[in-house]
Amino acid sequence: MLLCCLCKSRESVVNKQHIWLFFLIAVNTVSVNGIWPMPQKLSSSIERYCVKPQTFEFQYTNLSVAKPGCSVLDAAFKRYFKLIFPDLLKDPGERQSWYDRPLAKPFTVQVGVSEGDCDGYPSESSRESYRLSVASGQAVLSAETVWGALRGLESFSQLVYQDGYGAHYINKTEIEDFPRFAFRGLLLDTSRHYLPVNVILETLDAMSYTKLNVFHWHIVDDPSFPYQSKLFPDLSNKGAFHPMTHVYTQTDVRRVIEHARLRGIRVVPEFDSPGHTQSWGKGQPDLLTPCYRGAVPSGTFGPVNPTLRSSYTFMARLLKEVTSVFPDSFMHLGGDEVDFTCWKSNPGVRSFMKQMGFGTDFPKLEAFFMENIVNITSALNRTSIVWQDVFDYHEKIPKDAVLQIWRGLPPAYAQELSSITRAGHRVLLSAPWYINHIRYGQDWRDSYTVKPLNFNGTEEQKKLVIGGEVCMWGEYVDATNLSPRLWPRACAAAERLWSDEEQTFSTDAALPRLKDFRCRLLRRGIRAEPLDVGFCPHEFQGE
Repeated sequence: MLLCCLCKSRESVVNKQHIWLFFLIAVNTVSVNGIWPMPQKLSSSIERYCVKPQTFEFQYTNLSVAKPGCSVLDAAFKRYFKLIFPDLLKDPGERQSWYDRPLAKPFTVQVGVSEGDCDGYPSESSRESYRLSVASGQAVLSAETVWGALRGLESFSQLVYQDGYGAHYINKTEIEDFPRFAFRGLLLDTSRHYLPVNVILETLDAMSYTKLNVFHWHIVDDPSFPYQSKLFPDLSNKGAFHPMTHVYTQTDVRRVIEHARLRGIRVVPEFDSPGHTQSWGKGQPDLLTPCYRGAVPSGTFGPVNPTLRSSYTFMARLLKEVTSVFPDSFMHLGGDEVDFTCWKSNPGVRSFMKQMGFGTDFPKLEAFFMENIVNITSALNRTSIVWQDVFDYHEKIPKDAVLQIWRGLPPAYAQELSSITRAGHRVLLSAPWYINHIRYGQDWRDSYTVKPLNFNGTEEQKKLVIGGEVCMWGEYVDATNLSPRLWPRACAAAERLWSDEEQTFSTDAALPRLKDFRCRLLRRGIRAEPLDVGFCPHEFQGE
């Protein structure tokens, strides 16, 4: 079995000494036991099979609901063939050497899906479980949905490895796998630094390799408004860093969404308000609150003006357009870090608060604004995600709204998890995964040892934790350093959100697998930074 790539017809050409040398190299060439993220159940043996590109094929099983013509899986078959056999991209004729010329036995990957949704989008209810069985001459991958099949194809691709001569092998393996959490997200901030579309697409590729499944697109913020609205073109014309080169057209957005869809990734946009909106005011007059110095306007502006009917009319029209572009059922509305200084200075705002009976309780004013925006979103048949501040200010929000925790050390965010779930809300955890914060050494270990359900609460409360999210804020991140800052550090959270916690809690046990996966990312063109002293068989070539 170990010599399957060496045909008997070659034995007359290669002397016994060479055969024994080949045998020893083959025996001593092993793949790192495991896939990243670690499957729920995996068993493998030393029995292995040769896999050659000339005789390798993906096929649909006879009973599969998905058939040839399924956009998601047809594209995945082509993509994973290239990922499994990357040398073919450099040499279409494939390298020919003394061990590689004879034909090996055919190897097929039989893929069966019981529910077809080839033209749809992944959603909050998408099932991603799969079973994978690898034996002599074939692998059988079965899943309920195409999204589960995608996760299984990724696992299969990581099982294939090369020996010292470049021959491809796969070991006999059985996998039963499913995600621990349904929502496994990554946030990119494209306001503080514009990220070219190709950089976003590359990030989506890397997300699919780690089975992350939600791209949280923090598309606009104070510094710039790069989203190009058809209803309000001045938002980007005047609010983007540059109205032509630093914008995302709706064609760009749809390209990102389709690239994500084919990889089983949802795209959730964030239009954060009432704060973080300075760039909005450049293209939308009278949206922001004028600040005062005494009785005189200072010439500066604060958050969205919550006292004007026109503010809500504008937000309703903008968000309706956004829902026509972004198909996901979730929409992030922000609601964090609202500075009340400007509202306090404005006589019109103070008068409105008196009229509403808010007194000088400015969190009530923010609550008034956010409740209106969440209601607008609900009317558009979208589920709102908001930052934890909205809950902390005791705002009235629908039970189906999702709260995202972003502040505090473990004791603080554990208390927040307990409070939010006790109130019956679903929650996302991000506080321990703000990986734009960096420190010297292996800081991925901090992310890896997070326990998302380690808080005081009932089992019903813990079911309300739907997942978590890695956040990469953009103050000091652009296209030049995004990938090495993200990868492989984001992989730690990816495994925590997918895998069984008890099986994967040791960072020392994870390190060899993560090093191996980091090398795989390099081979796939992702500029993942090193974890420690060492090397990869295929170093990044800057291509």
